Amino acid sequence: MPTIALPTKEGRLAPFTTRQPRRFPARPSAPFNRVPIAAAHVVADPLADGDPFLDAALDWDATLAYRRHLWTLGLGVAEAMDTAQRGMGLDWKTSLELVERSIAAARDFPGAVLFSGAGTDHLAAGRPATLDAIIAAYEEQIGAIEALGGRIILMASRALAATARGPEDYGRVYDRILGQVREPVIIHWLGDMFDPALADYWGNGDLDAATAVALDIIARNAGKIDGIKISLLDKDREIAMRRRLPKTVRMYTGDDFNYAELIAGDGAQYSDALLGIFDAIAPAASAALGELARGSDNAFHDILAPTVPLSRHIFKAPTRIGGQQGARSLLHLAELFRLADGASLLADPDLATSRMRAILTVHGVDA
Repeated sequence: MPTIALPTKEGRLAPFTTRQPRRFPARPSAPFNRVPIAAAHVVADPLADGDPFLDAALDWDATLAYRRHLWTLGLGVAEAMDTAQRGMGLDWKTSLELVERSIAAARDFPGAVLFSGAGTDHLAAGRPATLDAIIAAYEEQIGAIEALGGRIILMASRALAATARGPEDYGRVYDRILGQVREPVIIHWLGDMFDPALADYWGNGDLDAATAVALDIIARNAGKIDGIKISLLDKDREIAMRRRLPKTVRMYTGDDFNYAELIAGDGAQYSDALLGIFDAIAPAASAALGELARGSDNAFHDILAPTVPLSRHIFKAPTRIGGQQGARSLLHLAELFRLADGASLLADPDLATSRMRAILTVHGVDA
């Protein structure tokens, strides 16, 4: 197996030998007993000429090829979400084009699961917005996605977080929007650890009170809601909220730190999954879910457990498109390489080592 000299925290280079990779199935052999959706990332166009902090230039072929890879593995796709840098470099115009292209690509995969993010991010940033303007913004994006035949993930709104005076304003907006959608949606509650502009969402800084507001809205509109994804990195809060959901409403874990145990469940209930890390660990996620469906809990955890440290590491800021990944340190990338190898995710160790060596060479490190 190939060996490479990788930087260490001690400021030196140490040899690292990759392991023989585990061969995961190329596609599932039977249906899963969980709904797994990958919040898919996008691929920046390396040949584009533009400001990497302002322009969202995508490699469309590579971006769509990865979505086909996810569907082949039996995973669903959550399109144009925060993991695709929505609102952080990927604007609404490009997002809608991404949604349209993904919907077209999904037609080649009968039964493919595809939800797309609808929000209010085309409203002018930094300017006050009325509740009516926020409702109209949601309606515009939902209408555009539904006109393409898409299903909706109702994204959290920075504009609503800035404008709402309390829980009643959230109720007014969500009740109005949910009353109009064609098919049940997934609500996304994104915590302020991911986006500080969403602090005090649901009109309350106390998470217990905020949860109660969200549950009230869900209860009033249960027939219009497929599920809720919470991204709070708090497994106990997710479990507590899961127990209080209407029976027809799914809990989709968005916890990239504790997803394995939340998906496995506690014997009485479990979470489905809508995870950004499922994009990065797709072969392992698919294989693990296959084992879970066959009743092999031990094999499920054996596959997923090594991916958790990788997930914690890979989602450290910055994660934006268009060149900002260049801010990653060599130490960060070296540890990512080690963790990916430990999770058996380097399907071609020779190719992976060659690419890692090229990165080190660019930085003047002889590996």
